[in-house]
Amino acid sequence: MQQSHFFAHLSRLKLISRWPLMRNIRTENVSEHSLQVAFVAHALAIIKNKYFGGQVNPEHIALLAMYHDTSEVLTGDMPTPTKYYNPQITTEYKKIEKIAQHKLIEMLPPDLQDDFRPLIDDDYYSEAEKSIVKQADVLCAYLKTIEEISAGNNEFKLAEQRLKKTLSERDSPEMDYFLEVFVPSFNLSLDEITLE
Repeated sequence: MQQSHFFAHLSRLKLISRWPLMRNIRTENVSEHSLQVAFVAHALAIIKNKYFGGQVNPEHIALLAMYHDTSEVLTGDMPTPTKYYNPQITTEYKKIEKIAQHKLIEMLPPDLQDDFRPLIDDDYYSEAEKSIVKQADVLCAYLKTIEEISAGNNEFKLAEQRLKKTLSERDSPEMDYFLEVFVPSFNLSLDEITLE
């Protein structure tokens, strides 16, 4: 049986720092971010189904969210202002991400590649799945800005404004629900969220 380095690579997601050009009060790695995105995407899918007539699979969407940034173990986390600096850079970076996704899939034993390909290669996501995972991704970035600003780090103020704009562009009823019901707590201290 041939060895595979796939999960050894994924375990290194915890070594890839997010927000690499920003001063952080608490650093965040890609592994932590992916788990939070999975939590939020799962919630968005449930909210969509329960309140807004959705017919998506929350558990599958949570899995997609867990794997959504796995290519960064090969590419690193490119800062958003750089990634979206101009259309040419964005296009080229998307090509690099796609190559990294395929490289990860190729690390798996051949019999498992078809099982993991739809989780890693976002071309296999439905439009509804892609939309929810992207909303969760942006929401989690926004939550990071709230946490940093609440801790006194003004470095994240412009990022917060940019992400508010992105959230409004990706608007959906389930995201509005999440923003109204869950996000305000992120401005509170531990004592404030445990007093009930």
